[in-house]
Amino acid sequence: MTQQNVVVSDPKSGINLTIPVKVPVSMSVTTATQKPTPGPGSCITVSRKTLLEINGHNSARINSWVESMRASSPTHHKSTPLSDDLNSWMVQHPSALDMFEQIISASKGKQIVMFLDYDGTLSPIVEDPDQAFMSDAMRATVRKLARYFPTAIVSGRCRDKVYSFVRLAELYYAGSHGMDIKGPSKGSKYKKGAQTVLFQAASEFLPMIDEVYKALVDITKSTEGVRVENNKFCASVHFRCVDEKKWGELAQEVRSVLNEYPKLRLTQGRKVLEIRPIIKWDKGKALEFLLESLGYANCTDVFPVYIGDDRTDEDAFKVLSERDQGFGILVSKTPKDTHASYSLQEPSEVMMFLRRLVEWKK
Repeated sequence: MTQQNVVVSDPKSGINLTIPVKVPVSMSVTTATQKPTPGPGSCITVSRKTLLEINGHNSARINSWVESMRASSPTHHKSTPLSDDLNSWMVQHPSALDMFEQIISASKGKQIVMFLDYDGTLSPIVEDPDQAFMSDAMRATVRKLARYFPTAIVSGRCRDKVYSFVRLAELYYAGSHGMDIKGPSKGSKYKKGAQTVLFQAASEFLPMIDEVYKALVDITKSTEGVRVENNKFCASVHFRCVDEKKWGELAQEVRSVLNEYPKLRLTQGRKVLEIRPIIKWDKGKALEFLLESLGYANCTDVFPVYIGDDRTDEDAFKVLSERDQGFGILVSKTPKDTHASYSLQEPSEVMMFLRRLVEWKK
């Protein structure tokens, strides 16, 4: 076996990838000009068919990630009439605004507890993640919500960063997909003691995540539009502004960093690749932990409502479905496979729903 760098040419997508593969000595691999196979460390250009014959696993893995990146990042078309697919999907996941009375009826005699994602739920999705500010109207609405219901923000962002956006001390904050949780510091009758860190599921990984963040910044620096974010307990690579033809190359670069850290894993969100510790912890686990912290671990008189727009929120939707308590509400304009029961189309509808909850409670 010899080690060679192979350039994969995909005419369909226009993507060219350079992938190191091990080529059996007995296999004759030639360039378009039929020159003999170069020696170790050199670079040749082969067709996708030839690459699959040499090392199908590498090619399939990258292609799988590119397709997954596309699937998790659908293009939204504004002012598009409802398609048959969306109409059918809405029958299964009706608007939480249209079904508000039914939701309230189901919560009768139970304590509603609110869980809210941030990006795409309380704030619009923007090209620059550092500019994802929530409106003053949304902040005022969430502040009122927390007066009547225990309220938590559950985000993939680092807890300090999401707090800097929300700036409401009376909430619970679960950052880094729930791996860093802190309780309210004031103004909540549901507060359980002083402002202390309630839970940090992956403290031992902090130095490792910092190393990975620096490595990702370095390896992706030549990719136009990429943004790497250190979310303390996970590292996020935003590709919203990256040319789609570069997604395969970017996925390969991220994978190459991950290969050096077997205790970390690669997951996906909405136009973001995330490297996280391999531990059994996610937004669903964070939801369960917060319910337990509030004293509702094994109660039948609690009604959790989780609102989110991302693939990572599915872990929380699934927990609610399995517990048969409360509801998940997916924020989306396009049909998606989801464990959520209801839907809302955008943050403005989220605000309308939260306002109706406040008015009902009053």
